[in-house]
Amino acid sequence: MDGVTTGFQRARSEEQREARRQAILSTAATMLTEMPVADISLNELSRRVGLAKSNVLRYFESREAVLLELFDDAWREWLDKLTTTAPPRSDGPVRPRYEALVEVMTASLVARPLLCELVSVSAGVLERNISPTVARRYKAAALANTQRLGDIVRDRLPELGPAGAIHFAAGTFLTAGGIWPLAHPTEAMLCVYEEPGMAGMRIDFAAALRETLATVLAGCLARWPASVGAESTVFPHLSRTE
Repeated sequence: MDGVTTGFQRARSEEQREARRQAILSTAATMLTEMPVADISLNELSRRVGLAKSNVLRYFESREAVLLELFDDAWREWLDKLTTTAPPRSDGPVRPRYEALVEVMTASLVARPLLCELVSVSAGVLERNISPTVARRYKAAALANTQRLGDIVRDRLPELGPAGAIHFAAGTFLTAGGIWPLAHPTEAMLCVYEEPGMAGMRIDFAAALRETLATVLAGCLARWPASVGAESTVFPHLSRTE
């Protein structure tokens, strides 16, 4: 076989096992640059990695389990980058500060199509065909990532209360995941958008994401300011009090 793991037939050491895990994840990430999630099969993934399907299943219980781990990796990498690129805390009117933060967030998500593609199918596709163990691990990571994004936003916008930060953090991924497929239409829809009177219905991902995130953040600042400190009714276990 021509796969990337043919340098050894059996993973005997922890280093070899980890190398195979990373090879599977890396190959899946490459496939996502070539095709939508729906077209990725475990058979093709196994062939490209250079392992039998049964061997891939030793590391990940399903195609969805592979993609969920890839999703978490991409999410955490984005948060790492956002931590260093988001505008620092400063004085002055809150509107230009939150708009500057949204601008950076939008640009960084636009630059990460793999993350946007995965978040857009996370609930409808990736959360299927997995065991409770994988589901629990994924949700625990998602909660931690959501809390971390909320902390990043509050660090830059101390006017925002803990409930508002959590709602905005969760809303960021609901928004990105909802807009992404609409901004990447099928060939049939592209043909429709070429018709007179229909072009205006085509959505630009960056523009729609920027405006929606700014609107959500403005609403969170108004509804859950730091001076109120109320807990979120949707995410009470994530709303940290001062």
